[in-house]
Amino acid sequence: MLLTLAASAQKYRTAAGLRVGRDNFGVTVQQKVFERTTLEGIGLIGTREVSATLLAEQHFGLLGKSLNYYLGGGAHIGTQKDNGGFGGFDAIAGVEYKIAFVPVVLSLDIKPSVEISSTDWFRFPAALSVRCILVKDKKEGFLNDVFGDGDDRDDRRRQREREQKKRDRNKDDEPRRGLFDF
Repeated sequence: MLLTLAASAQKYRTAAGLRVGRDNFGVTVQQKVFERTTLEGIGLIGTREVSATLLAEQHFGLLGKSLNYYLGGGAHIGTQKDNGGFGGFDAIAGVEYKIAFVPVVLSLDIKPSVEISSTDWFRFPAALSVRCILVKDKKEGFLNDVFGDGDDRDDRRRQREREQKKRDRNKDDEPRRGLFDF
């Protein structure tokens, strides 16, 4: 059943908002790059550290079009007040809900990470994100028109072509007139 709902996952292209965890808060931005795949950038500020994370996430429909779950992975870098710079690898698993009639997405996730050059070798934080949808999904075009909006031009071109074909058909239906036919 979950596989049959996968095509309806994620109803937006770009969303940005706030992310709040137990020991940190920050910003999150998601950009759809393929039909069910997003890139998410997260910038976090904690009591003793600052970090930036980039994740690739795969979205799947769950119980309708507005509720999705997602899985993914990526990497992060940052700096701690006590130990200096650090980096690491992340996984993510979460659930997101697109609120009906409002351009807001709520998500709850866990983002385990393996740290390199840090006193903490493994972390398992959870967070709540509230994102505002900046660009809605049109469900058409290669890469869903990430690199520009060509749909309006294509629609106008197709409309002109349909009108020209209709005029050509109407010309063919008229009987030919001779020189002295009035």
